[in-house]
Amino acid sequence: MRILAIDQGTTSTRAILFEDGRHRPVGARKHRTRHPQPGRVEQDASELLANIAALIEAAGHVDAIALDNQGESCLAWDARSGEPLSPVVVWQDVRTAEDLARMAQTDAAALSRDLAALPLDPYFSASKLGWLLRENEAVKQAAGRGRLRMGTTDAFFLDRLAGTFATDCATASRTGLMNIETGQWDSRLCALFGVPPESLPEIRTNIAGFGAVGGVPVAAAIVDQQAALYGHGARGNGDAKITFGTGAFALAVTGGTLHRGALDKGILPTFAWNLGNGPVHAIDGGVQDAGSAVEWALRAGLAEKLADFDVVPDRSAIARGLVFAPLFSGLGCPHWDRSAAPILLGLQPDMGKADMRQALLEGIAFLTADVIEAMEDICPMGDTLSIDGGLSNNRYFAQFLANCLGKTIRVDGFAERTAFGAASLAALALGRTLSLETEPATLFRPQAFTPDLRHRFQDALRRAQNWR
Repeated sequence: MRILAIDQGTTSTRAILFEDGRHRPVGARKHRTRHPQPGRVEQDASELLANIAALIEAAGHVDAIALDNQGESCLAWDARSGEPLSPVVVWQDVRTAEDLARMAQTDAAALSRDLAALPLDPYFSASKLGWLLRENEAVKQAAGRGRLRMGTTDAFFLDRLAGTFATDCATASRTGLMNIETGQWDSRLCALFGVPPESLPEIRTNIAGFGAVGGVPVAAAIVDQQAALYGHGARGNGDAKITFGTGAFALAVTGGTLHRGALDKGILPTFAWNLGNGPVHAIDGGVQDAGSAVEWALRAGLAEKLADFDVVPDRSAIARGLVFAPLFSGLGCPHWDRSAAPILLGLQPDMGKADMRQALLEGIAFLTADVIEAMEDICPMGDTLSIDGGLSNNRYFAQFLANCLGKTIRVDGFAERTAFGAASLAALALGRTLSLETEPATLFRPQAFTPDLRHRFQDALRRAQNWR
């Protein structure tokens, strides 16, 4: 059994082939991200599609395809020609922040909370899709001709490559348009954001099948963070993971329980997956800038290469008075303040680029710890927490995170847990179980940590808020 996992992420698309306990990278293709105006983040849908198609072709013969997607990123396209009518509006985009602030003065916030179990935030797809229909002339014309299709990026890929206009329930639960109780699009939510429900894809379970590419079935589809959760083997209540990609996203399984009250603590209830016997729920919290903050440091000249971040200092930067909160996209969970701006405090004449790199890593760890602590108030986790993604390879970061949380951090020998989770779901759809031979995990056990350091970082966050 040869399963090809397509991991379509925020900065690149990767393809990994899984077969008989082994895995083989097929390739990876980066794509461009544009920032045409402050707060706007866009990608080219045709470029993303071409990258996926090229990786599928490069894989050769496979028995099934699994697709995971970058989540809340969305677009509009023509139902007849399949051509994109808009750029991909990426999940980091905050163009609708002012619109949502006005909506929050009405009963819209309560409606979103009650029906979608989500706050009003530009992170989610709903307001972005409504913006496209209001502001993009090509989208308006397609709607008038009855040829408009809208949705998250996975629906576009599946429509164009597999001939199936569909999305999965986990991805749909992140749009702000799906009723969290029924698992279907809600007409009241669609009306709230100005999105015609007839333009949206069918919602399916994660292993219901999503068409075929060149005769090869797309057996499973799922949003990337839930794919990683499944790939870490999380099945029981409290099982959790953190993935450090462009952002840092923590999820914990809550089983059959939908924790609506999580929103009171700034944490999101969501679908983990549905394997055909009803939804498995989870709670979710995210740091908006993790890998993207490292990429900024590279562009800004704080580092020449990723290896420059591999530091083993005698003391933490924050213990020396240097604090860096890399809030380039504002604060997500649990604060939800998009007005917050990056802040660097305590820079001294004897400090340089290495100190700022160290402080940046610590800032991401502190922000992540805030998320995990808020999640644990809702669903207790164990003493060991698994992490994956780019920053999981940085030993200083992993140890500092362990110290912040007072938990053992586990870094598995195989890092591509998102792709493995998606492939495992595809195997399940075929009635099989996917095994994986990996190297032993590395454990980072917590060391003594002064609470005053957390207080110092929290003080910096207070200064960073309401800045823009």
